[in-house]
Amino acid sequence: MTDLPPKKLKGSLVERAAELYGLNALNPRKVESPPEQEPRPAARPPLHAPEILTEEMIAEAVAGHEPEAPPAPVRAPPTTTAIAVRSPNRTGTVDRKRIADQGMIVPGAPVSVLAEEFRLVKRALLQTAKKVEQAQATAARMILVCSAQANEGKTFCAINLAISMAAERDIEVLLIDADFAKPDVLERIGLEDGPGLLDALADPTIDLESCVIATDVPHLSVLPAGAKSRSDTELLASDRTTQVLAGLLAADIRRVIIFDSPPVLAASPASVLALHAGQAMLVVRADKTSDGDLREAVALLDGCKNIQLVLNSVVFATGGTRFGSYYGPEEDQ
Repeated sequence: MTDLPPKKLKGSLVERAAELYGLNALNPRKVESPPEQEPRPAARPPLHAPEILTEEMIAEAVAGHEPEAPPAPVRAPPTTTAIAVRSPNRTGTVDRKRIADQGMIVPGAPVSVLAEEFRLVKRALLQTAKKVEQAQATAARMILVCSAQANEGKTFCAINLAISMAAERDIEVLLIDADFAKPDVLERIGLEDGPGLLDALADPTIDLESCVIATDVPHLSVLPAGAKSRSDTELLASDRTTQVLAGLLAADIRRVIIFDSPPVLAASPASVLALHAGQAMLVVRADKTSDGDLREAVALLDGCKNIQLVLNSVVFATGGTRFGSYYGPEEDQ
């Protein structure tokens, strides 16, 4: 008997056993191996011919695989240039006749006794400002003009001080009407009223610099008080006041701010403004201000370390030599 090579069987273990033991003839239904499963078609059938890929197809293909790129910045056409245009400041003309009728300094007029007196006043204030600047550079550029009670001449002195300081070559003066209850700076010098400090403090969207009125007097600008508010003291005490005042000073490095505040003993804003000013000019009326009022006013201004007293409504002896008499009538200030 010839040895035959072992028969090679195919199939599963069950099929190989059935074939080896001849069980397939007994079972007409031959066990067949299940056909191999065809691979599932891809989500997108392969391309059999070149296709033109659209932007949508490319975007769909890369979606989820790459981070979404930020949108490209919109650029102006080459022929145009985008420039942020700042609204110009308001302008106004100071009524010389009106201020002359009130006995105030007239810009460009011959040097008067009053002009000479305020020259001395401003020199003292400017010298003090240099000392304050060493410790408080920002506060040194702000001067508070006030009085103890009403009708003691503080607005009169504030306007004259502003006009006198504007004659300086290296200073830009901004006179702020901070007597919010009874503002009258603009009316006294003949300027039209408008939005001002309180409006910008209440509404952060208002650009305070656009409320400044540039006058025809060289180096002199005026800022109105703004719409009256029952919360004027609270607005001044807010952090926004510090930011607003810093913005006014940053707009011009030569700018000096002069506040015409309400009377110290009549309204609280004066004591709050004193916290910002480097020095205060307290107007004392010779024939009205009492010693008690003066001491109480000084105590309420304790937020300001430098307080200067200016004596107003002083009567001089007839025939005495006064400031201004040295200059001839044709000499200008």
